[in-house]
Amino acid sequence: MKLPFDALISEEKVKDYLLAQRKRNDKSKWLANAGYNQNNWQKLELDLRNQILSLDASPSDITKFGQMFEIKGMLKGPNGKSLKVNTIWMIEHETKITKFITMFPY
Repeated sequence: MKLPFDALISEEKVKDYLLAQRKRNDKSKWLANAGYNQNNWQKLELDLRNQILSLDASPSDITKFGQMFEIKGMLKGPNGKSLKVNTIWMIEHETKITKFITMFPY
């Protein structure tokens, strides 16, 4: 199943979570290996749409908020290096909006 191209990928989630240095669960160094940083956060958002949302999504958990999905694939960064990514998405029960939740290496 394909998730919608216009899924919600919030600036805060990308810029202030994934690309921000954190003491726990830091993903910024991993993403920096492919050339992503807080100054080019829009590139990561665009690459998630173009490179990951075009792949098939697999249903995973159902929570009280919505149906969760996983999309695994290769994300080619702005410096040409690729990362194996596992992305998590949710379709909210109430609003039917598809949202990006997180990503991590696989």
